Amino acid sequence: LFAGGEANFSDHGANRLGASALMQGLADGYFVLPYTVGNYIGTEASKRIGQRTFPEVGEDHPEVQKVLKDVQARIKRLMSAPEPKYGPDYFHRELGKIIWTKCGMSRTKEGLEEALRQIPKLRAEFDKHLKITGTGEELNQTLEKAGRVEDFFELGELMCIDALTREESCGGHFRAEHEEDGEAARDDENFAFVSAWGYTGDTAKPELNKEPLTFDYVKPSKRSYK
Repeated sequence: LFAGGEANFSDHGANRLGASALMQGLADGYFVLPYTVGNYIGTEASKRIGQRTFPEVGEDHPEVQKVLKDVQARIKRLMSAPEPKYGPDYFHRELGKIIWTKCGMSRTKEGLEEALRQIPKLRAEFDKHLKITGTGEELNQTLEKAGRVEDFFELGELMCIDALTREESCGGHFRAEHEEDGEAARDDENFAFVSAWGYTGDTAKPELNKEPLTFDYVKPSKRSYK
């Protein structure tokens, strides 16, 4: 069993959303998981079943060449906006405003639908007006951030789709339309599942896979702070 990101309590044994979980998510996401997971799959996982399940792979392997070409094409595209005007920080801030106001602490159907109209428009501006200084042949932190912001567009859109689909209030997901006397109103009959969204090639039309939640010992009950 591996725990990464918010679920990892390794730093100081506590999990407070404002600091610890955020720090752990950043530390694991940026530095730990990209190295440890791949290393484990390539070495330890093979040893556990007594054989090498993955052959040695060099730069001339077809799959490696495909990935390299895909990355090079992405870099070229990011560096070649037709009308460069704004750096990645601008788009990062604008996307953040949409997510914060429409998919933040309290969410509504109208707000989420508006976000799903605004995000593709901002993404189109990103593709047209992104400005990156330097080149793609050297260490370029502006280019690196542009790649991350591009990923944030897909993640932000999916967050809004997921929040719009889940017609209940549960945990950190609070839909203003679903409350009882000021308290979050869960819908255990229809939404007792984990949403595992699959990429279909169109970020606006992901595939919803439902992983049912089972409760063998402690049954769900209404949470109230009164």
